[in-house]
Amino acid sequence: MKKIILILVFVFFILSGAQAASRYISLAPSTTEILFALGLGEDIVGVSSYCNYPPETKNKAKVGDFSHPNIEKIISLKPDYVFCTGLEQAPVIEELKHLKFNTYVADPANTKELFKTIADIGAITYREKEAAALIRKMKDDIAQVGADIKLIPQGKRVKVFVEIWHEPLMTAGRGSIIDEIITLAGGINVAHDVKRPYCNFSAEKVVSLNPQVIILAYMDRESPLKLVERRFGWASIAAVKNKRVFNDIDPELLLRPTPRITEGLKKLYKKLYPGDE
Repeated sequence: MKKIILILVFVFFILSGAQAASRYISLAPSTTEILFALGLGEDIVGVSSYCNYPPETKNKAKVGDFSHPNIEKIISLKPDYVFCTGLEQAPVIEELKHLKFNTYVADPANTKELFKTIADIGAITYREKEAAALIRKMKDDIAQVGADIKLIPQGKRVKVFVEIWHEPLMTAGRGSIIDEIITLAGGINVAHDVKRPYCNFSAEKVVSLNPQVIILAYMDRESPLKLVERRFGWASIAAVKNKRVFNDIDPELLLRPTPRITEGLKKLYKKLYPGDE
């Protein structure tokens, strides 16, 4: 009998120990936001210097910038899991794996992949219920906007140009999450035919495509309208003529694949169809 009790205690200890693994480092703003959204703020022991939301991130140890995390600092924090993103962080991810750290790489290009990322992180951190609830809320937000969009005929959908940067002029094409958000908001991305998710774009091409709304996905002290109307030929663009050039949607809500993307969706919808509020 005592032997059975000891075995049960041992099993309980092992299971409890597995679930108590709660020292997380996040090297990307997107995964940091997801961890906080799942209620794991207390378990985060380090973040990159680029992680700025929620405000509580300022109280977390910094482990270097987005592209060059400090491996020594990461080792010193003894994380149970390190959450990363792809592309620029690939060399760091390989080094972390070589050092036998548990890593998860998140690089969602659309909402479907974002939902999977949230579910995966929920499973890793034993927050499956919280992850499922968060995904349901996001899907409800999308469905709410979608119900309104169905009432707008395809021929009356607003043509949109999203300017990610101005020197050089950059935008988002097919395969980017912002391209999907524009569509979900009832808009038509004039750069949708561009096969690269993010790319340089011709100023002359913007004039020829004649968008009805221009979204500047960066903050600037100057009036967004004044910023673009002095460009050669841009005064003739419908968005400029009708003063529908905006820079008051936080770029993080549109470009960062996090739970807040649906907040960006709702704000974008209101910009495209203000009369439908």
